[in-house]
Amino acid sequence: MTLRVLFTGEGTSDNGLVPHIEAVAAEAGTRAVVTAPDFGRLGLTDCHAVADKLRAVRSLDDAYDLVIVHRDADGVDPGKRHQEVAEAVTSEWPGRPHIAVVPVRALEAWLLLDEAAIRRVAENPRGRMALDLPKGSGAERIADPKKVLQQTLATASGVSGRRLATFRSRFPRHRHKLLEALDPHGPVSVLPSWQAFMTDLRAALDRA
Repeated sequence: MTLRVLFTGEGTSDNGLVPHIEAVAAEAGTRAVVTAPDFGRLGLTDCHAVADKLRAVRSLDDAYDLVIVHRDADGVDPGKRHQEVAEAVTSEWPGRPHIAVVPVRALEAWLLLDEAAIRRVAENPRGRMALDLPKGSGAERIADPKKVLQQTLATASGVSGRRLATFRSRFPRHRHKLLEALDPHGPVSVLPSWQAFMTDLRAALDRA
């Protein structure tokens, strides 16, 4: 059996989670095909809220077995984000199995723990400049992990001037690469929000 899974994030660079979803399904002996719509390319530029995205997708295809929604906590109680997603699914797609992916503050916190990956994505794998990365759960206590990740990548690149400006402009691509390269059993595995994502995903796949 092949499961059809819909994934919606807060931006296209969140689609780096797709391979991880497929890998977890494969580990469970299930083949999952994950669709991550690009709402901009579909001409659905007004789809920002979770309910809007679900309504738009459902109008195009109603045949998904599982819906996965990424929503950053952004300083709000993660439980409230889970509730928001549940309410959106209940409103727009009643009865559809779903899970919410809710990093504390922002997804970039998951990407701040793997120094080797950051240096590789920054195209300077042998760099020796200090990056001052957080340790363990400290990543989830950073007020603005996106800003910290942007600066960390810039530092790791070792470039300056116009080259640095060009490098900074590629941040969405770098973020996507880091997310794809994320080792689910590596440093991120100590973070409660990642553990919750893995637990919820495995349970949802088992039910589906």
